[in-house]
Amino acid sequence: MSTKESVLEIMKKEGKPLSAGEVEKLSGLDRKEIDQAFKELKKENAIISPVRCKWSPAE
Repeated sequence: MSTKESVLEIMKKEGKPLSAGEVEKLSGLDRKEIDQAFKELKKENAIISPVRCKWSPAE
């Protein structure tokens, strides 16, 4: 599973908007990898930001 898929899976499981730091704590992944995954997911419109600095999966 790619970092991108892992990040998205964690967000879906938590069911609430998460910051990169929260994803890091929950996943144990490297922060730089998470930031890169967020960047790619934003480009694909796979995640949205309902609250400043927090992200959740797009419906």
